[in-house]
Amino acid sequence: MCHFTQRSSTLPFPKICNIFWRFHHTSTSHLCSCSKTVSDEKYQDPFQLGRKDLKNLYEDIKKELLVSTAELKEMCDYYFDGKGKAFRPMIVVLMARACNIHHNNSREVQASQRSVAIIAEMIHTASLVHDDVIDDANSRRGKMTVNQIWGERKAVLAGDFILSAASVALARIGNTTIISVLTQVIEDLVRGEFLQLGSKENENERFAHYLEKTFKKTASLIANSCKAVSILGCPDPKVHEIAYQYGKNVGIAFQLIDDVLDFTSCADHLGKPTAADLKLGLATGPVLFACRQFPEMNAMIMRRFSKPGDVERARKYVLQSDGVQQTTYLAQRYCHEATREISKLRPSPEREALIQLTEMVLVRDK
Repeated sequence: MCHFTQRSSTLPFPKICNIFWRFHHTSTSHLCSCSKTVSDEKYQDPFQLGRKDLKNLYEDIKKELLVSTAELKEMCDYYFDGKGKAFRPMIVVLMARACNIHHNNSREVQASQRSVAIIAEMIHTASLVHDDVIDDANSRRGKMTVNQIWGERKAVLAGDFILSAASVALARIGNTTIISVLTQVIEDLVRGEFLQLGSKENENERFAHYLEKTFKKTASLIANSCKAVSILGCPDPKVHEIAYQYGKNVGIAFQLIDDVLDFTSCADHLGKPTAADLKLGLATGPVLFACRQFPEMNAMIMRRFSKPGDVERARKYVLQSDGVQQTTYLAQRYCHEATREISKLRPSPEREALIQLTEMVLVRDK
């Protein structure tokens, strides 16, 4: 079953639905036992292991954002307040250590590898600022968005500035391969946003469209950042592919769970409004799976939930269907694939922490 996820994005939606419909009738205990890949004795807390290399992360990011304009500095610093989970930088430094140990048993993270972690967080934050402008969002991480405080035009410029500072830091690494790998992330972010703004009339293409958008907007950053640190730490192309595939699968699973939480978590806990995607006219995994049981949702998807009452009806249909459960199972498949990939590396505490991280992605509640 673990091998399925590599091909999932190319399968038409009904085929995906049929496969995951069968998961629904598989015993929950069987599915859950598959995901328990790390014994209690081998448990490694990813946040504890990554803490040393992420010390002063946000202070170092702010050094990259040195500007003379007080207002621009305040805007750039707004999300770099040290209160985030630093999920992406943590994956990057753990992957760096795991690849270094695999290659020559080195337990140190290189300065260039840590720079990749910093750049990844900067690119991610710039994308959040721009996303909030596009979505006209009013809250992020439990506080007002940059665009609500300073206005849309200044928010766009702040996002641009963070992205330009990340590009300068990337150039400073001085490795053209790494520059190529990480600039792919920026291209993917733009292409992913365009995919999100569009829609597919053909029901059979919708799920593939959704997964492609999910990869480009969320998973590409994690996948390519993992690949970048593996290139810096190990010359073996097979290791580069392992790092990339791990990041890709974890990234897609992360977004799938995010889409589930949009239906199951309360706004205060999530730090942003719930049913936000429906209000933006977006059909995510839970909605697409729910369409199997409630075909009348197809018309709502085509009009992007624009009629009065569409959002409430669609949310009700999703919660009455098994869309949330099926999307969670799909995330579980991606996590299984990530575990299968990273298990090819030499055993290390960091490798086990990366495996444990797939568990944490599945059970997170915000």
